[in-house]
Amino acid sequence: MRNTAKFLVAGAFALAVAMCALWITQAATYAQAQPAAQRPQAPQQQPQQPTFRSIAELVTTDVIVRDLKSDQFIADLKPGDFEIAEDGVKQELASMVLIHGGRAYNTLAPPPAAVQEGIILPVSRPTNDAAGRVFLLFVDDLHMDFQNTPRIREIFRKMLKNLIHDGDMWGMVSTGTSSISIDLTYDRALLDDAINRISGNGLKPSEIIKGQEGADGPIELRYRAHVAFTTGTQLMQNLEKLHNRRKAVIWVSSGYDFNPFEKSRLKEQLGPCDTGSDASGSTGQSNCVSDNGRVDPNLTPQGSKFADAELVRDMADITRSANRANATLYTIDPRGLVAGGDIGENVDPVEWETYVSRTTDSLRTIADLTGGFAVVNQNDFDKALKRIDAETSDYYVVGFYSSNPDPLRRTRRIEVTTNRPGVKVWSRTSYSLRPTPAETAKK
Repeated sequence: MRNTAKFLVAGAFALAVAMCALWITQAATYAQAQPAAQRPQAPQQQPQQPTFRSIAELVTTDVIVRDLKSDQFIADLKPGDFEIAEDGVKQELASMVLIHGGRAYNTLAPPPAAVQEGIILPVSRPTNDAAGRVFLLFVDDLHMDFQNTPRIREIFRKMLKNLIHDGDMWGMVSTGTSSISIDLTYDRALLDDAINRISGNGLKPSEIIKGQEGADGPIELRYRAHVAFTTGTQLMQNLEKLHNRRKAVIWVSSGYDFNPFEKSRLKEQLGPCDTGSDASGSTGQSNCVSDNGRVDPNLTPQGSKFADAELVRDMADITRSANRANATLYTIDPRGLVAGGDIGENVDPVEWETYVSRTTDSLRTIADLTGGFAVVNQNDFDKALKRIDAETSDYYVVGFYSSNPDPLRRTRRIEVTTNRPGVKVWSRTSYSLRPTPAETAKK
């Protein structure tokens, strides 16, 4: 009985397999017999249409309007009193904020911006206690002499007294061993603690002269400058995400020179001439310093010839980033009124004067190109801080969406005027578009 059941099951399975094979064969034969036009066609994929996205960014600039006679700030202007032009083309005013006495009054609000990552903001104060001022304290201790540390700390204590008031938002960052990084906050007590950690760590002239040289000049000097400018650029990029505020960056540094003490460095590398002769009768070195201290100008390292151009490029990058963020840079040289060099350094007086001139000029350039001013060659820091306080307490912030769609026009000039007679108007004169990923990858 069991054998019979097994036989029946095996027979049924064989029959099913045979019927499946017959059905597949018939289906294939039928498909081949059909005309090509009647055969079922596989669905064709439609070509994917390219998607173009355009992002309109709000361009903002600070505007200070003062009376020509009394030099008093004019605080009663309305949106209709301003006219904005970009490259000579009139733009439509999209936003306007009045900051008067350090407090913000939103006259014409733009659409709310999307929440962005990368910047930490403190908890908002109540509306009746809101201030319109933002300060970023940039401590470039990589370019400040250790011996000036007491003076540097005193300058920041003056800022706490004369510049940063209750309700102001501030942050602080250092480039070197002071290791300070404070996110934007309202807590002024944190500043007093940070001041005690500030310490100058700049290179002395003798360290620059005797330092290691590379193809582009002093290796350590270039590295420190790269750290300072890179840190500053990153801060400006974060400040871009904070809108409708005048962002004042207090940049404390002794300035920048990519090719300082050129002759002294070259003498250190070449050494004195050897007046003796070798077995072939030739005398000494061909590349050396003569007894009178003169150096053949043809021996100048190739990298030194392009030092000024590289410094200009780096300063242009940081000022473009600041202008995009609508941030104004105020540079302060803690050396104050600079006289002669340190007696123990034994530096050529002419080279020292050239070094001081170039470093202070770099601070002036950074400040001027962003609408600020430089505090150099002076010891009256109180007066300078009070001027910064005045400039950051009364101003307008106006914004517009550019009507120029040309992405190749990277730098654009802007002009803000008012129809109010008898006033003088200050505003930013240009801004640059954010660099493309390809441009960023080249750096």
